[in-house]
Amino acid sequence: MPEKHHPRRGSMGYSPRKRAPSMTPKVRSWPEIDEGPKLQGFPGFKAGMTHAFVIDYRPTSTTSGQEVRVPVTVLEIPPVVLCGIRFYEETHEGLRTMGEVWTKKLNKEVKRRFPIPNNYDTKEMWNKIEREKVDEVRAIIHTQPSKVSGLPRKKPDVMEIRIGGGTIDEQIEFSETYLGKEVEYSEFAEPGNMIDVSAITKGKGTQGHVKRWGVKLLSHKNSKSRRNIGTTGVFIPGYIRPTVPQAGQTGFHQRTEHNKRVLKVGENGDEITPNGGFVNYGQVKNSYVLLHGSVPGPVKRLVMMRDPVRRSGVETQEPQLTYVSTESKQGA
Repeated sequence: MPEKHHPRRGSMGYSPRKRAPSMTPKVRSWPEIDEGPKLQGFPGFKAGMTHAFVIDYRPTSTTSGQEVRVPVTVLEIPPVVLCGIRFYEETHEGLRTMGEVWTKKLNKEVKRRFPIPNNYDTKEMWNKIEREKVDEVRAIIHTQPSKVSGLPRKKPDVMEIRIGGGTIDEQIEFSETYLGKEVEYSEFAEPGNMIDVSAITKGKGTQGHVKRWGVKLLSHKNSKSRRNIGTTGVFIPGYIRPTVPQAGQTGFHQRTEHNKRVLKVGENGDEITPNGGFVNYGQVKNSYVLLHGSVPGPVKRLVMMRDPVRRSGVETQEPQLTYVSTESKQGA
């Protein structure tokens, strides 16, 4: 008789499935790019989803050149403030921090994150940087949640974004130009570009074996429980292996989705806000971006966009949107 076998339930590539340490997603790798110096990432806030009609831009699609209906995600993207610059040197152990330069005048909201010194000298810190040894430049930015009416918090999120493209001197000049100033989304991406999206997924608390791993229900004749696993593994070794599906934390994990198309970037949020506002979010009052498809996480969640690390698809001109639905999502 042949040995019965079936694929295991649930990918171990996402283990351990524990809660993310922070609601701000961490970017662990940045791609190399050819264009001039620019920010390689930008944060936004998820407002909700709607649908739109667009001329199909995929050359190999059976509906190429025709009008198709697609789901889109709306992200509100208020400008961020470039409050600091961090310099790295390549060593045999990897990147090592050489130093950092902060702007002299930080927003008062940043005090909610960390104390601000009163006697910080920006010029002195610039003189300490040995520019000939710099191998990588990264921008320290913070969000401005007070500008977003749909968010309940005022504490900004502080994160580090790589400045890529061009030479090191051009990257330093670019960062020095925007130090202490607001940076718009146009410094990151344009309509038609492909980007990666990272966010913390919706938390579901502690869940059982079936919901967490997707294992089959046991027979209705099972003596104790149907929504359990049939065995916890072999007798030796005398412990339960991590490959055994068990109940535990579900959701609130960091996930990255690759190659999302930027369909549109606009400045007037009234153009895409549905009647009655987005559910659990409200009105979009700042600039916005439309992404093709869905994005991890619930509404109001911080979403980090990044240049694609494994690009697929064809970079196109700005997609032709013929209609964006503003019908009510809550019967208003």
